[in-house]
Amino acid sequence: MGLPAPAPSPWIELNELPCGKLGVFHQRRPALPRFGAFDRGFVLHGCNAGAACPAGPWGGAHAARWGKLFLMLNATPSTRPTLSAVDHWLAAADGALRTLAGASHAGRPEPAAPGAGASAGATAPPAELSEAERRLSGALMRVNHVGEVCAQALYQAQALTARSPGLREQMLAAAREETDHLAWTQARMAALDARPSLLNPLWYAGSFAIGLLAGRLGDARSLGFVVETERQVEQHLASHLERLPEADTASRAVVAQMKADEARHADDALAAGAEPLPAPAQGLMRLAAKVMTTVAHRV
Repeated sequence: MGLPAPAPSPWIELNELPCGKLGVFHQRRPALPRFGAFDRGFVLHGCNAGAACPAGPWGGAHAARWGKLFLMLNATPSTRPTLSAVDHWLAAADGALRTLAGASHAGRPEPAAPGAGASAGATAPPAELSEAERRLSGALMRVNHVGEVCAQALYQAQALTARSPGLREQMLAAAREETDHLAWTQARMAALDARPSLLNPLWYAGSFAIGLLAGRLGDARSLGFVVETERQVEQHLASHLERLPEADTASRAVVAQMKADEARHADDALAAGAEPLPAPAQGLMRLAAKVMTTVAHRV
């Protein structure tokens, strides 16, 4: 009985290269399961057909069958591993625990006040603040921190219910930027000797439920919810810039950067095809935001 015909190589053949030279490969489907799918990359032509090849994943029978040995030095994945629904829910649960435990870390440097050194940022001590000013700044930053807790919940829930991978990635990218805001406001509260809201678990759970509902309405309405939320947050942050003490330049720098980021998130959602929300829905969102900010200012 004859041997089965060898499977076609996933590698498009290179021109003959001297041993040890660098070349470029392109891969056909199906990709090798062990290494995932790669569109292109660089390979080292290790030996020619018929030469003795070392053992290993790219030597031995593999090289004998296809006649060449290629050592992968660098390759660009064309697709990411497919995650199941359980994977996405586990990631969302991990995000919730990190948010509520105060374990968030900023991916960007802390904003510095205009004219301040590069080391000045959210952790800078409150300079020349009276006790009343410190309490006011601390309360306002607590409200902003609650807003970022809610933002994490909203974006995580909307990513879970997004119907297109592109929208899911957009939601998660926005959540990563909101993580910066979360870490910055947390650092400012610590510097101002203020505590986070005692109701953060409640704020997170309520916002997560609202995000799930928005996502269930479809991608266009979910994006419309993002636009309306970010526009309201932008207005809210503008009012805080008017109320924050002038001497608290560190908090003002954080809020100004947050405001710019929120405006960009709204613009991105509009560009992605957001559908405006009905006026009654916008009014309910403003009412809910008013309740949250009023309670979080004190509790």
